[in-house]
Amino acid sequence: MKIKKLFFTFNAFQFFFSLLLWVPIFYEYQKRIGLSDYEIFRIQSLYYLIFCLLEIPTGYLADWIGYRFCLILGSITLIIANIWVPLAPTYVGFLTHFILIALARSFVSGASSAYLYETLHKENQLEVYKEAEGKARAYSLIGKVFCWAVIGIIMQWHLTLPYWLTAINASIGLVFAYLLPDTQVSAQKNRVSVLELFSILISNPYLILLMLQGVALFVLARICQVNLFQPILQNKGFSVVTYGMVMSLMTIFEALGSFKSKWIQRYLSDLYAIFFFTFILGFSFFLLSIKNFFGFDIKIVTLIALCLFSYVIGVSFPIQRQLINKAIPEPKLRASILSSESIIDRGVNSLVANSLAVALASGHLLLFLKHSAIVAILSVFVIATLIKYLGRPNYETVVS
Repeated sequence: MKIKKLFFTFNAFQFFFSLLLWVPIFYEYQKRIGLSDYEIFRIQSLYYLIFCLLEIPTGYLADWIGYRFCLILGSITLIIANIWVPLAPTYVGFLTHFILIALARSFVSGASSAYLYETLHKENQLEVYKEAEGKARAYSLIGKVFCWAVIGIIMQWHLTLPYWLTAINASIGLVFAYLLPDTQVSAQKNRVSVLELFSILISNPYLILLMLQGVALFVLARICQVNLFQPILQNKGFSVVTYGMVMSLMTIFEALGSFKSKWIQRYLSDLYAIFFFTFILGFSFFLLSIKNFFGFDIKIVTLIALCLFSYVIGVSFPIQRQLINKAIPEPKLRASILSSESIIDRGVNSLVANSLAVALASGHLLLFLKHSAIVAILSVFVIATLIKYLGRPNYETVVS
């Protein structure tokens, strides 16, 4: 197999599958069709909860029938999800939309990383995994830079157009998912029990702690980049038209971080880098939670905080993915275990989203940001202490 061809096809799939054009404006869109804050965040809470319920079955399915086939199923589901919104602009319609989004993303969340990791392992190219994962994420972010910058204007021109365009992107992603080399080992070899999955997790506290470590990182990312992105900008006085432009700016910094995540190895190990970056994210949240910063324009401070936040997320994602992959003792269950990590993330996100509406309704957005930063920093400190106490297992795959 030609590695360059693999990278091109995988990167193209990630590019189009993740190009959800409506992300900067979905909150405003739902407000315009008559949904309340409570209804909007209720949908988000249910979305994360449903995501949790779907992650293990879809991850297990990927290990059983093949990673590539699950990427195809995810693309088909994503097409249907985005076509549905213009046809059903109601609370039930949006709830259905996000249920389908949860299904599509759960098909892909564990299967995509497992596909790349196992394929590179088969080709004896594991040393490039972290860089490949980072670049795939970076390329997917580049498209968002240009598209998100004008999405507010597009919505002003035609309200439902962002969803139709996202459906087209998902269709192109489906083509590239089909074109991916089918390198999956036979289904019979991968047929293992769900009990084996839970047995591996329970007997490996180090692996569970690594998953919990990622929670503080990625829950903050989800809160800032999706759930509270629009309310934060609204609180700081930004107009709706600028939402996409601000998200594009953030995406540039996230892409820069994803392209080059190896530099941190000169100073910190992957494990301690995640701890350090979580502290940086907490500081960014603190900047977002203040009303005045030594007389500086609060909009400028907000943009700096968001860009710093995004760069750190970009650097951290491939590092965290490699840590988890190295700690998985049973390759046959790779997608299932990666999906288990997503369950923890989405479970916490579900609880957070359920409390967001209360915070917004009571006018405590900035206080919520401060509390989120404090909880994240304290939790990662506890996890770091536990990992140091337990030590690392001797089954980790050595990857340079």
